[in-house]
Amino acid sequence: MADDVRELLLSTTADADPSTPLSAPDLRLLIDHLRHRSDRLHASALSFASSNREPLASALLRAASSAASSASLQSSLQSALSPLSSSPDLSDLRSLSDRLVAARRELRERQEHLAAASSVASLSARLRAARASANPLDAAAAAAELKPLLVNPEGSGSGGDEPVVFGLLRGEWEQLVDELQVGLSKNVEECVEFASDGGKVVVRAGPSGSSSGTPGVALRVALQALEIIDSLDYGMAKVADLMVKHVFLPAISNISVTVSVEVLEKSGSTYPASVLSIVPSEELQGYKDGSVLYSRIIDVIKFACKFICVENITWTQSFAKLTWSRISDLVITHFLSKAVPDEASKLIEFQDVIRSTAEFENTLRGMIFILPDRKDGKLTQFVDDVEVHFAVRKRNEILVKARYILVQYDYKNPLASDDHGDSVVDLLFQPEKCFISKSALQLMKLVHGALKDACLSSARVAKEFCYAARDALLLYKAIVPVQLEKQLNSISPVAAIIHNDFYHLSQEILGLAFEYRADFPSGQQKLVVFVDLAPIFSQMADGILRRQIQLATANLSEAIDGADGFQNTHQSQHCESAKFSIEQVVFILEKIHIMWESVLPRSIYRRSMFHVLGPVFSRITKDMLLIDDMAAEETLQLQGLIHLALENLSSLFLSLVENDDDEKFLDHHTWVQLDESIPSLKKFRKLAELLDMSLKSITAAWESGELANCGFTSSEMRNFIKAIFADSPLRKECLGWIAATPA
Repeated sequence: MADDVRELLLSTTADADPSTPLSAPDLRLLIDHLRHRSDRLHASALSFASSNREPLASALLRAASSAASSASLQSSLQSALSPLSSSPDLSDLRSLSDRLVAARRELRERQEHLAAASSVASLSARLRAARASANPLDAAAAAAELKPLLVNPEGSGSGGDEPVVFGLLRGEWEQLVDELQVGLSKNVEECVEFASDGGKVVVRAGPSGSSSGTPGVALRVALQALEIIDSLDYGMAKVADLMVKHVFLPAISNISVTVSVEVLEKSGSTYPASVLSIVPSEELQGYKDGSVLYSRIIDVIKFACKFICVENITWTQSFAKLTWSRISDLVITHFLSKAVPDEASKLIEFQDVIRSTAEFENTLRGMIFILPDRKDGKLTQFVDDVEVHFAVRKRNEILVKARYILVQYDYKNPLASDDHGDSVVDLLFQPEKCFISKSALQLMKLVHGALKDACLSSARVAKEFCYAARDALLLYKAIVPVQLEKQLNSISPVAAIIHNDFYHLSQEILGLAFEYRADFPSGQQKLVVFVDLAPIFSQMADGILRRQIQLATANLSEAIDGADGFQNTHQSQHCESAKFSIEQVVFILEKIHIMWESVLPRSIYRRSMFHVLGPVFSRITKDMLLIDDMAAEETLQLQGLIHLALENLSSLFLSLVENDDDEKFLDHHTWVQLDESIPSLKKFRKLAELLDMSLKSITAAWESGELANCGFTSSEMRNFIKAIFADSPLRKECLGWIAATPA
């Protein structure tokens, strides 16, 4: 209506502003419009009512009836509430309501308890019936039916925590299952009898007698009941174990045996029986490709599947699960591991074994004895890896041989062997020879043999051969220095020989790559290296030689200490002491000379002797030059000691020079070579001359530079002159010349 008035206002004041007030004529016009509109609406309503009179009357009647019903309900409610409205307190109403709710809750709980009690009674009755059943199949079926109800408490329909009664019922159920397992397992064991000495098994369709005194059941029934209660593996475990020990073991481990099967028909009340025997055979049946052995095993398995497992696939798979792994181990131990070739050239002959082994496992898969997914292919996996097994065996053999060579070799007197010449070998990278031990010689032969086999083998086998060669070399480093620790810590020919061994092995190791790398399988040419071992062995050789030089130097120094600085040699006691010291030095040097010259490579021998001789002559010369006062007789004694040392060491000196003449002697050329190699020797020899020279000659020799070339210093010469010559104007003049003349 408001919208209609607004429209009328807009129509009457179309040209005016809507916000301006209306004039009296406009208001009268508006009233006329409204009256006209109202009359029109009234006429339209009357027309609608007259045309729809009956529906409107029916609607009005229904409305009146609904109003009457509502009034009746109001009256009934008031009459029902009238007793309550008369009560002075509303607490009774709440109490009545609470009692009603509690009564309904109690009723519901009792109904639940009744249902639980009924379930417990039913389960208990079923357990008693199962335990009392004489038929193991019925008892097993009942136990299987009760398992989901008792093992899982929610299966009984109760919620929350598990009732105690269900724990008791579960205990009774577990006891029932245990009794069934034990009884049925014994029943199965009584159906399968083994000979005490092995090699024979008798399988009956039923037990000949029950050890418990209760009648047994047929083998098929016992296995079926065990399957129902999911205890088949438990029931067959002992039978499977005895089959492996008494039947499979003799059938696999013995070569000249055959399998004999005999079926005995039922007679009287006894069950029919089947007998399998492993009997000796007069014909020696070599395994060769293993086909005879595999045929024998298949015969035993067929017997077990037919008479023990009663040709039931599930029972056969259970028996296989309990026996196959051990059968495979027996075959590997007694046949396959022994069939692995001893030489790489014979690996191709092993292909027949691989073929027969694959056929054997395929036959067992066809019998559903092992799984078809090849997870049980333990034998084929072994033969497929025959190269690895061969290589591992050869590697172990090489290491065992290497260890035996190193441990058993006698190093006490290696130079006294009859085949001394065989131990003198050429160095690979030097034009020299050296003496090595038989152990090092045999070790390198072993290494070369392993690498030659590696060149003729596949990549997998070659890898193991190369590692065996490396490990054999490392065994020498690990064993020999420890085994000969005492000899290495003393001056001995053994130490020199061990040095040569390490030195020779280091050069041989460097040559291995050049000798064999090109012939290695392509996959191993860059993977296998030996050059990293060469520095290790070279350092070991240097360390042993350095230790020997240190020991020799220490012994020589101790011998020189016995001369007490060569003081007072004009006295008899001191002269004898100095002479004995020089003789000790000569003895030690000659001992080293004899040990080293025959063993060490010549270049190493010369270099080592130079390292030893240099400090000796330097120390003796220094001690003599430190004497602050020398009598004339004392100078003669010192000169004699020097000549004694030089004369007694002549053979040593000759061994250190290069001389192509057959007759070697100490000539000028020889002394020149020695002086160049051992500077302290030149000074030592010159000191012998100085002890017999005049003061002027000494001064002239200094002025000419001869003494300086021999290693003498200005202070040494001044002290020497002061010790020998008495104070005089000439000595002062000579000392002045020496001090003024540069060296």
